[in-house]
Amino acid sequence: MTDIVLTNRRMSPSTKQALGIFARYATIVGLVAMILAFSILSPKAFPTLGNFTNVINQASLAMIIAGGLTMAVIIGELDLSIGFAASLHGILVTGLIVRNGLPIPAAIVLILLAGALIGLVNGLIVTKIKVNSVIATLGVGTILTGLSFAYSGGAPIVAGVPEAFLQISLGRWLAGIPNNIVIMAVVLGGLWLIVEKSAIGQEIQAVGGNAAAARLAGVNVDRIKILGFVVSGICAALTGILLASRLGSGTTSAADSYLLTAFAAVFLGSATLRDGEFHIIGTFVGALIIAFGFNGLNIFGAPTYSQYIFQGAILIVAVGLSSLGRQMAEN
Repeated sequence: MTDIVLTNRRMSPSTKQALGIFARYATIVGLVAMILAFSILSPKAFPTLGNFTNVINQASLAMIIAGGLTMAVIIGELDLSIGFAASLHGILVTGLIVRNGLPIPAAIVLILLAGALIGLVNGLIVTKIKVNSVIATLGVGTILTGLSFAYSGGAPIVAGVPEAFLQISLGRWLAGIPNNIVIMAVVLGGLWLIVEKSAIGQEIQAVGGNAAAARLAGVNVDRIKILGFVVSGICAALTGILLASRLGSGTTSAADSYLLTAFAAVFLGSATLRDGEFHIIGTFVGALIIAFGFNGLNIFGAPTYSQYIFQGAILIVAVGLSSLGRQMAEN
């Protein structure tokens, strides 16, 4: 760290400014460059309204779960249970509808409440028992995986899923726009308003900036941290519901992969427009980069393993840009 500070002291003001601009705008420039490159290389398949709509529609669930994770990360914690929770919620919502005969709205409300409960448990473990959030949420996520197998027996719940449930994800209620895009926009818009435009949002940012100082200023830090985990849990539950609707089944481990995608989007977002700060708009941009990258790889027939390489590389770059942004802000 001392070496970094000394290096920054030797930098001229113009160099620091240039690096700061690079840290803030590199992700957006990269997104635009990637879209232009894919458009030139595949002018008939890539740069079409249908393809762009499909990309955002496919990425909408990752954006929702990443939005919830952003709330947890803003307060200075990590939630590693979200992917496992979303998988469990997808199984439970289809089970409640198919096996127990619950009306679709009732099943959805119960699952959202279950998501909030899991978030509450995570928050209480972290704030009251003082378990590190990585350990706490990883442990809870492992328990949720066991519950998924216990409930489903490891077999997907497919038969008897009603068409009305499938249309939640597959339908188009508003001017031909896929429902998942509309739901994603509402969720991310709501989270943005909470964080950026509300009094509780100021407390959330204060806790994330300096929890000790926020506590001295009269902020109930534990309450804010629990709130962050609850929001993360609800977004994971909503993602699980929408994924089950999209797949037409509740499947064990169906949403587990969303964990890495969400983290990559969140850290890419922290390197977007701000100096290493986590925020909702940045997360949206980060998710777009991942989604368009995957789409381009698919169009050009890249093998499946290339997606894992791409996503892992993106995560490393994201954390690097985020760190650079913080260094520029601090020095």
